[in-house]
Amino acid sequence: MNHKLILTVALIGASFGAFAQTAASTVQRDVNQEKRIEQGLQNGSITTREAALLERDEAKVDKLQAQSLKDGKLSDAEKARLQAAQNKASRDINTAKNNGVNGNPLSASSQRAQADVQRNITQQQRVEQGIQNGSLTNHEVSKLERGQAKVDKREYVAARDGHVGAKEQAAIQHSENRQSKRIRHEKHDAQERKG
Repeated sequence: MNHKLILTVALIGASFGAFAQTAASTVQRDVNQEKRIEQGLQNGSITTREAALLERDEAKVDKLQAQSLKDGKLSDAEKARLQAAQNKASRDINTAKNNGVNGNPLSASSQRAQADVQRNITQQQRVEQGIQNGSLTNHEVSKLERGQAKVDKREYVAARDGHVGAKEQAAIQHSENRQSKRIRHEKHDAQERKG
């Protein structure tokens, strides 16, 4: 009887660890894709308008992550939908970088977009760290991804005309600051991932 209990606890811990790894790997992929967008803006292979469209893709991925992680379980179907959405975003990044349309990485608008994308990278890395160290629960990750989707959508709206103005960036930074506070709060509250 005692042996069965130990085995059950070990299996629950292993399956929970597998979920954490899956959640962390989807967030890590977000980080990697945001880095590719930033690199494209920095070297001029992605225009500000193209970055806006790519941020719209990222918003869709973040929203899908939020929905998938909300109940704390990631089914095979949810994993497949997430992977398909991330694959589409990856293809879109590749297309934008290699379509021969170039932006000016030194323009004020591109510099603002680069700063916004860099902040996305930092925020997503903080979420991933929270998953890895257990300071974020599945439900908290879901809420944070929903918040990041809103930030990404704001970036899309600001840059879809190919220009990010100072006022638009200030609004984005305000959203990023709120998101940063949420991440800090969720990582330092009493709730922790078990397993």
